[in-house]
Amino acid sequence: MGDLPLDQVRTLLAVVDEGTFDAAAAALHVTPSAVSQRVKALEERTGRVLLLRTKPVRPTESGTHVVRYARQLAQLDRDLAAELGMAGESVRLSIAVNADSLATWLLPALVEVPGVYFDLNREDESHTASLLREGMVMAAVTSSPEPVTGCSVRPLGRMRYLPVAAPAFVDHWLDGPLRHRLPTAPVVVFDRRDELQDRFLRTLTRRPASQLRHYVPASEAFVAAITAGLGWGVIPTTQAAPRLRSGTLVRLSDRHVDVQLHWQQWKLDSPALKATAEAVFTAARAALLPPGRAGR
Repeated sequence: MGDLPLDQVRTLLAVVDEGTFDAAAAALHVTPSAVSQRVKALEERTGRVLLLRTKPVRPTESGTHVVRYARQLAQLDRDLAAELGMAGESVRLSIAVNADSLATWLLPALVEVPGVYFDLNREDESHTASLLREGMVMAAVTSSPEPVTGCSVRPLGRMRYLPVAAPAFVDHWLDGPLRHRLPTAPVVVFDRRDELQDRFLRTLTRRPASQLRHYVPASEAFVAAITAGLGWGVIPTTQAAPRLRSGTLVRLSDRHVDVQLHWQQWKLDSPALKATAEAVFTAARAALLPPGRAGR
């Protein structure tokens, strides 16, 4: 197969990042026809279909390997340009992160990394590693302790979730033994991948949470929905604490759910990636419980 032409590899990455051939052409300042020809030439050179022509475009399994290679090359180029002080060059890192970390402790860490611009991809902590595997991001906050091929992994700490509800909701729905009443009460769930409410309820009973579910896929709005009385749910301690003190939320049980978070990143000698990891670990030590077995 030989060396892959850099212009074709970079074009493939642009198509994946921009989502369409036309958008990639605009980003690269070439015609859509040139983009199509480069991608076709790269597919012919590798002997594999690299892109699914969907909207947005997605890489095939073979395409993810080329995308990862392209993103690593792009990062090395940016790091070198920054080290040489080339004007107009910026360092950009793509990171996958779960919504609760994004809403609570991660952003202050990124402020401590000057000169780096971040492309944050919000995803459930149990699925952020898949974005690493697909080459879409260079690092991830994830619940997966198993390193993606070509990546290193280190534990960050445990994020603790407390079961809470609004006082009026408790009075209306939870007048009685919690293990009997909670499984039939309305519940607020982040999205259809969110299993934390079910996990908590199984610490009380073998039953999952009610199918009377409100789906609220944003961390701050999720807390607001519970505070408004739409249903009960589990939220991070840092978000729960001030509301418990003010009485706008009530803790339902002394039990909790812990989620062990890890930092996975490419094994790439990148100063920007190293500096970001150091800032993330410093923030995690201050905001999360020490790594260990997830408790309840």
